[in-house]
Amino acid sequence: MSALDPAGGRDGRDGLDPAPALDGRDPAPVFEAAPALEGAPVFEGVSAFEGAPVFEGASAFESLGGELAPGDGPVAFGGTLGPGELLAAYRRGLFPLPAADVYASAYNEAVYGDAVEAGQVPLLPGGEDPYALAWWSPDPRPVIAADGVRIGSRLARRLRNRSAWWTSADRAFGQVLAACAERRQPVWLTRELAAALTRLHALGAAHSGEVWEGEELIGGVFGVAVGAVLSLDSMFHRRPDAARVAVADLGARFGAVGGRLLDVQWDGPHVRSLGAQPMPRSRYLAELAGAAGAMGATAAAGATRVADGAGAGPRSAGLLPTEPLPVSRLG
Repeated sequence: MSALDPAGGRDGRDGLDPAPALDGRDPAPVFEAAPALEGAPVFEGVSAFEGAPVFEGASAFESLGGELAPGDGPVAFGGTLGPGELLAAYRRGLFPLPAADVYASAYNEAVYGDAVEAGQVPLLPGGEDPYALAWWSPDPRPVIAADGVRIGSRLARRLRNRSAWWTSADRAFGQVLAACAERRQPVWLTRELAAALTRLHALGAAHSGEVWEGEELIGGVFGVAVGAVLSLDSMFHRRPDAARVAVADLGARFGAVGGRLLDVQWDGPHVRSLGAQPMPRSRYLAELAGAAGAMGATAAAGATRVADGAGAGPRSAGLLPTEPLPVSRLG
């Protein structure tokens, strides 16, 4: 994923900018879909995340001073993409940017190798090629109030009259991943990253929102939750505005149980149109620290320790019920 723009942009993964519109056919089964969770208590309250498992992979991120890192470059390179490392990174305001291929990795080394040699950008242990995986924490961070996603009056009116559309949460996580990855060039949602995200979904920390037309999945979004912050990675649409509806619906579900912020990672015109506003990274990290602190206290009281990807145990409760809802409620 990774031809990185020295000015701070990146090719292939632009915050919540949607993937190219897909035609009506089903996406290729790039990733194995997570089991459907129809009727399962996916979201009962933000506090449900406080019992998330403690992973052995967390230690690699504890010493990173993300609050002091440049806001327009990578905070670190290297490490691995196990579910433990991934969750630990999100808890510290970081998200991964895997290189699409060896050429993208070589580009990372050419651009940032001097900073790494000077000790300005640390290398994390693990992985054969450290430049194949970058970790980012932009400053400022664009965020949206959980219940404040902007859909506009015209779309709201259309939704009230479009009975064929309905929404769900965590019903088709694997399908949403596959659709977000399809036709993306360069590839940033690699199989390794998808596997880690699917594992976090099974543990109750990664979530998807879906928009349906009848039984066809026409839009979706996915991300990772840390307490009252939901960090959204990517979305897709097969009908105009379906991705916007997915973000608004998942945000409304999150806000209804006490969620505060949707983190959309990278600033730009598209996320601004959804209602995103820049937040200084120091404040964003403070929000995460409060959420992670609550999770850590609960985990220390007896949450199960899970070595990277082993012994998942039962799925955690999540944020809201998964029952289908008419999108007209967003009006």
